[in-house]
Amino acid sequence: MLIYLIDWLDATFGLGSWTRLFNYITFRAGVAIILSLIISMLFGGRIINLLRSLQVGEEVRDLGLDGQKAKQGTPTMGGIIIVMAILVPCWLMARLDNIYIVLMLVATSWMTIIGFIDDYIKVFRKNKKGLHGRFKVMGQVGLGLFIALTMMNNEQIVVRMDVADAQEMGLSGEDMIGDAIPVMEEDKQVGLKGDYKTNLTNVPFLKGNRLDYARLLPLAPHLAWVVFVPLVIFVVTAVSNAANLTDGLDGLATGVSGIIGITLAVFAYVSGNAIAANYLNILHLPGSGELVIYAACFLGACLGFLWYNSFPAQVFMGDTGSLTLGGGIAATAILLRTELLIPILCGVFVAENLSVMLQVGYFKYTKRKYGEGRRIFLMSPLHHHYQKKGMPETKIVTRFWIIGILLAVATILTLKIR
Repeated sequence: MLIYLIDWLDATFGLGSWTRLFNYITFRAGVAIILSLIISMLFGGRIINLLRSLQVGEEVRDLGLDGQKAKQGTPTMGGIIIVMAILVPCWLMARLDNIYIVLMLVATSWMTIIGFIDDYIKVFRKNKKGLHGRFKVMGQVGLGLFIALTMMNNEQIVVRMDVADAQEMGLSGEDMIGDAIPVMEEDKQVGLKGDYKTNLTNVPFLKGNRLDYARLLPLAPHLAWVVFVPLVIFVVTAVSNAANLTDGLDGLATGVSGIIGITLAVFAYVSGNAIAANYLNILHLPGSGELVIYAACFLGACLGFLWYNSFPAQVFMGDTGSLTLGGGIAATAILLRTELLIPILCGVFVAENLSVMLQVGYFKYTKRKYGEGRRIFLMSPLHHHYQKKGMPETKIVTRFWIIGILLAVATILTLKIR
C-alpha cells in the first residue's frame, strides 16, 4: 500500500529521487523485516499480558518429560503475534495488485482462522481435542483447492520461456497469454519469449530442471489437473500439519520456519528475475519476485516471535501460529513451483511427521500381530524421543536448527546441481 501512496505523493508534490527506492524489491523487503520485528516487539509483550489476563494458559499433559511442569500456565495462542507481524508489513510494503501477494494474504488469513478456531475450542471451551480433525482437514483441502484452481486459471500466473523451447515441449499459441516478447541484444532481435499457462514445475537434480505434470498423463494431457490439484492439496495439508507437530519445544518450530523462510526468499528473488532465472536454468515466473516481500515479513515475524518463544518460552504460538507458518510455507513453495523440493527444504518437518506415522503404524501392527503394541521411538514426535533420552531441550532445538540450515543450503545448491 505504501508504494502507491509514495508514488502519488511524488507525482503530486515532487518528493525527489529517493522515492525510487520503493521500486526495489530488496529495499522494500528490508523495510518489511524491520517493520515485522518492530510490530512483534512492540505489541508482543502487550498481547502476552492480555493472554495472561484472560487466563489463556497451556494445559500440559503429564508425559514424563523434563521441564514439562514448568510450562504449565504459559500463555498460548501467541500465534496472533506472528500473524500481525506478517500481514501488516506485507499489506504496507507489497504491491497489492500482484496475484502472488493476494494468494499469500488469503492463505495466511485462511490458516489463521482454522488455527484460531482450534485454539479457541481448546482454551475457552476446555476441549483438549480442539477443532475436530475432519473440519481441520476440510479447511486445508479448501485452501489447497483454491490455490490450485487460481494457478490454473489466473492469467497473471504464467511461465515466461523461449517460444522455441515452448514449441518443443508441445505448447502452442493457444497456451500463450498475450503477444510474444522480442528478446533484444545490441538493438538486434535474437529471439522471442512468451508467457505460457502451463503446469511446469522445477525439478531438482535433473538436467532441464523442469517437469510438466501433463506428461504424466500422455494419453490425456488436458487432464493434468487430475495430478496437479491433489498434489497441491496434499502439500498444503502435509506441511501445515507437520509444522503443527514440530511445535513441541521452545523455539523449535519458530526457528526452523524462519530458516525455511530465508530460503524461499532466495527462490522468490531468482524466479522473478529474468537474468537470474535464465542463468540458473529455472522457470522464470514474472511477478513472483514480489513474494520476496512476503518471505521477508515471514522471516521478521519468526525472529520477532522467537524473542518471546525462545527457552524458557514466555508464550506458545498454538495452532494459530503453527498452522499459519506451515500453510504459508506450503503456499509459497507451490507458487514458486518448488513443491518437489519440500522433502529437502522442510526435512525437519518431514522427519517429525514421519516419526509419528511410523510410531502409530508400527504400534498398531505389532498389537495385531503380537497382542502387544511396540514402539520404534521412545516417544513421538521425534524431538520428544531425544527428550526421553535425557538430552536438554535447548540442545535438541539448536541441533534441529543446524539440521534445518544444512537442508536449506542443500536446497539452494539444487539450483546449480544438475
